[in-house]
Amino acid sequence: MLVLSLVSLAIASISTFIFLNVQEDVIRPCFAVTAALALLLTLCLAPWALKLTLVAIPITLERLYGGAA
Repeated sequence: MLVLSLVSLAIASISTFIFLNVQEDVIRPCFAVTAALALLLTLCLAPWALKLTLVAIPITLERLYGGAA
């Protein structure tokens, strides 16, 4: 599972890089959709420890810096 997660993360990263560097209007949405789908697939295939870390970081930062202004 971890290998599939890393492969889909690599696809998302490459698609995002190409999306940011290509100026053609037809190709940009294709790479944006590819990057979004690959990122969603990465989150589905990621191990539980990584998912919990991704959830715990914003909660911890909110507690450290205070959520109310």
